[in-house]
Amino acid sequence: MVDKADVTEEPVKRGRGRPKLAEGEKGRYNLSTREKARKRSQQAVRRANQTKEKAQRLAASAKVKKDNIQKVEQALFNPKGAKLIEDAVLHSVPKKVRELIEDEAEIIFKPNPGPQTDFLASPERDVFYGGAAGGGKSYALLADLLRYCGNPNHRALIIRRTLDELTELVDKSKQLYPRAFPGATFREAKAMWQFPSGATAWFSYLDKDKDVTRYQGQAFTWIGIDEITHYPTPYVWEYLRSRLRTTDPEIASYMRCTGNPGGVGGWWVKKMYVDTAPANTPFAATDVDTGNALLWPESSTNGKAGQPLFLRKFIPARLTDNPYLAESGEYEAMLRSLPEVERRRLLEGDWDVAEGAAFPEFSRNIHVVEASQTQIPTNWLRLRAADYGYAAPSCVLWGAVDWDDTLWIYREFYGKGQTAEALARIINALEGDDPGMYYSVLDASCWNRTGTGPSIAETMIRGGARFTPSDRNRIAGKMELHHRLQIEPFTKEPRIKILSTCTHLIRTLSGLPLSKINPEDVDTKADDHAYDALRYMCMTRARGHLTINSMMNKIKEAKPKPFDSTFGY
Repeated sequence: MVDKADVTEEPVKRGRGRPKLAEGEKGRYNLSTREKARKRSQQAVRRANQTKEKAQRLAASAKVKKDNIQKVEQALFNPKGAKLIEDAVLHSVPKKVRELIEDEAEIIFKPNPGPQTDFLASPERDVFYGGAAGGGKSYALLADLLRYCGNPNHRALIIRRTLDELTELVDKSKQLYPRAFPGATFREAKAMWQFPSGATAWFSYLDKDKDVTRYQGQAFTWIGIDEITHYPTPYVWEYLRSRLRTTDPEIASYMRCTGNPGGVGGWWVKKMYVDTAPANTPFAATDVDTGNALLWPESSTNGKAGQPLFLRKFIPARLTDNPYLAESGEYEAMLRSLPEVERRRLLEGDWDVAEGAAFPEFSRNIHVVEASQTQIPTNWLRLRAADYGYAAPSCVLWGAVDWDDTLWIYREFYGKGQTAEALARIINALEGDDPGMYYSVLDASCWNRTGTGPSIAETMIRGGARFTPSDRNRIAGKMELHHRLQIEPFTKEPRIKILSTCTHLIRTLSGLPLSKINPEDVDTKADDHAYDALRYMCMTRARGHLTINSMMNKIKEAKPKPFDSTFGY
């Protein structure tokens, strides 16, 4: 046993310097009087800056609220002003004011969330709001017309194809305009609205192309065309756009159109708005004939050289966007009872099916694949097909056949004004390092001679683009394409795929109509050039069907093919 008295306690040693801190513990160090004063000064400056910034934010917010309240007061109590209040303004005013405005008796027109609101808020010069029936397109068009009706320099024009259709629009405007602008009057004889500010809105119909001459020499700040797909050609649309201008810096000029898929003019509307860019995405306006973007020339002195002349946008419409029609389900039930083509157009807003379409089985969702996500193997058998035109467009398609005999269209050239020599050079340049073409076909009529010189085909062959004549059987070619577009029961896939970069083929194939003379054929007066090239390629595969072994043997062949000035191979 150890006695406590025998145990000597060792003194606790005190460390020198500042004591070590536990993890997360903040230490307090002894600072000189001068250092403490400096730190207090820095803290005071930071607090002052924070207070100043907070005051600036509050002042800016107060100014916005004050401005918005003034806008609300003007809208509610100025008899010459419109009772149209933007949501951004409404959400920033005090709650009591907002509750007063949101009284149903005070709301004249409130756009439905989604496409209708997007349409009214679009800053682009040229916007098309189109798609399914019942989406509220016509009401949105009437409301958009009012954007500058408080300015005496605002002059609007709204168009329908027939007088009966125009009457329907006029009746809707009589429900909206006098409430939005108290004192606005409609002059029946002139079919014109006169607003208290002096602004005017004309309602007119254009049944024939020649009727556009009645607007020669006139100018409008806003032009709207309701159901634009009722016009068979873009002539009316193009001419009216030339009447669109403004000299008032507070007014921007706008072109607004609405419509449903299909109709006699569905093909060109789809070309100008739907196929050019993804929905709800602004894009540079394009030329009607060439499809090229309209840009300021390099010689421009306004600083906009190379920039788009103006922007366009397509906003799709759906029935579900309109809760007043969609809620009960009665209108939807009626649309679902329509034949397939009409149902796809009016209920689903499908632009890939048209009335009297030659290939109703074609679907963008099924037959078109994203080019950026698709790789064509080098060992797939390659094909080339061309339809030549000078005044009309030339189209060249490049395809590849996989081991399941699916035809993949991976490249296209589409354009007019090319000589045979120039087209041959373009083909050679585009193919670049592509594997050799197993088979190339050209419209058989290109071997016809009109004089003593070489034919179109011979000229292209001598330019290095070798071809053989295409199959002339139009009906058989059309049926072969039908077979490839159909879904195979075993694979659940079609036997043709088109890359998304082949825009002209996709556009024309979806809207190509049947011939009214021969319903077994397509309308040869339509834009059928890409279809013809595709038909030639399909008939090549139908006529020269190969087994996998024979395809591999052809690919492995290294012998150069003999040149023939008439047929190329």
